[in-house]
Amino acid sequence: MTHQPCVIGWAHSKFGKLDDCPDTESLIKATVPAALEDAGITAADIDGIFVGTFNGGFVPQAFEAGLVGMAVPELAHVPASKLENACATGSAALYSALDFVQSGRGRIALVVGVEKMTTIPPADAAALMLMGSYTPEEGHFTPGFAGVFGHIAQSYFQAYGDQSDALAMISAKNHHNAMKNPVAHMHKDFGFDFCNTVSDKNPLVAGPLRRSDCSLISDGAAVMVVCDAETAETMGKAVRFRARSHANDFMALSRRPAPYSFDGAARAWKGALEDAAITLDDLDLVETHDCFTIAEMLEYEAMGLAEPGQGHRVIRDGITQADGKLPVNLSGGLKARGHPLGATGVSMHIMAAMQLTETAGEMQKDGATLAGVFNMGGAAVANYTSILERVK
Repeated sequence: MTHQPCVIGWAHSKFGKLDDCPDTESLIKATVPAALEDAGITAADIDGIFVGTFNGGFVPQAFEAGLVGMAVPELAHVPASKLENACATGSAALYSALDFVQSGRGRIALVVGVEKMTTIPPADAAALMLMGSYTPEEGHFTPGFAGVFGHIAQSYFQAYGDQSDALAMISAKNHHNAMKNPVAHMHKDFGFDFCNTVSDKNPLVAGPLRRSDCSLISDGAAVMVVCDAETAETMGKAVRFRARSHANDFMALSRRPAPYSFDGAARAWKGALEDAAITLDDLDLVETHDCFTIAEMLEYEAMGLAEPGQGHRVIRDGITQADGKLPVNLSGGLKARGHPLGATGVSMHIMAAMQLTETAGEMQKDGATLAGVFNMGGAAVANYTSILERVK
């Protein structure tokens, strides 16, 4: 474990509708230099660049790996690659960078998670995101991925009872937490009553999911600098990947025991906890993938906080509140922090690293030493779980 790669610096844009950054290149330009400065290095120290972006038609410019050198000319000759894995695109880029430095191919790598999503109408964005489902069977769901997760929620409620109020508790929790996060997309503390009530301002979107159960369409960039363990010893700060696990599941929901089966997520959590030689009781906080509130509740079960069908008890008992036994999404989560697809996985790791280095400001949990991060692509198809700990 002592030779695991480390994070030594980062930068994070505001998430939201960023009119001052009209394209992907401008988002990269606004964040990469700040990440290098935060790590205390220069462009000349970077051995490899790993860019995570989904795109798929949000913007006309593809081949985003080449944009880093355009945005920061000093990096133009550094080997750069783009990765895509739906909503887990950021983690795919990050894990590739970690493999790069751990294998000895390079000492220091730059990870850029970025997405510009607000250049097209929301309905068109929803249609693009639906490509991350198994379209032969799920491409008819509307509107977009909300339809997929509405189907998941409806199936879960049929099996275990209507838990709409528990989903509203999750939404209210994450919006409340985001009030303390300066880079969050939305700063509105809606409260439980609003989130639990169908209204003109909070209509049903798909199945039992209301607008307050759905994450936001956002622009944003999140950048990390990672390095091998030996190099990290010479740096000003370091957060170690004590363990990390990547597990997949059937893309088609019809191939699973039930639409709400998150077996891949459970496998990723089990692998990471075993490799780290810890239990959930050892974690101080978790950043998890709440693209929809039903996803966070299912992830409670996948990580082992509750038995199948009992995830609602976790939020009802206050376990995942900011002052609970295991705070989840102190940053506001995807629900309120925002969900620029390619940036999300990197952002989640930054939020955890900030907690461990006691630089999380008003979000800070006192004495945090171990953090879990869970990022997934699609409906728990590509699943990434990281266990992070502070080194220095």
